[in-house]
Amino acid sequence: RLVFNRSNRFLAVQLIDDVKGVTLCQASTMEEGFKSGSRKNKEAAKKLGALVAERIVKLGIKQVVLDRRGLLYHGRLAEFADAAREKGLEF
Repeated sequence: RLVFNRSNRFLAVQLIDDVKGVTLCQASTMEEGFKSGSRKNKEAAKKLGALVAERIVKLGIKQVVLDRRGLLYHGRLAEFADAAREKGLEF
């Protein structure tokens, strides 16, 4: 399960294995690569999607379930998902 979360300042995503109850991978706009510019706009969401997709593919996982947490599939969430799909993830 790939959980997308947004706050007032940052965007974050976690890959969670619900069977084992552990986080396999995570990424957020608080990391070093996001120092310049906004950390919560569509461009940041696009970079975050590409970053987390690369990390997940390295783990050997291709297919995940996107957990929107009740958010509409629009704007930042859509940009994030599109970028992750371009890097090889399947939702």
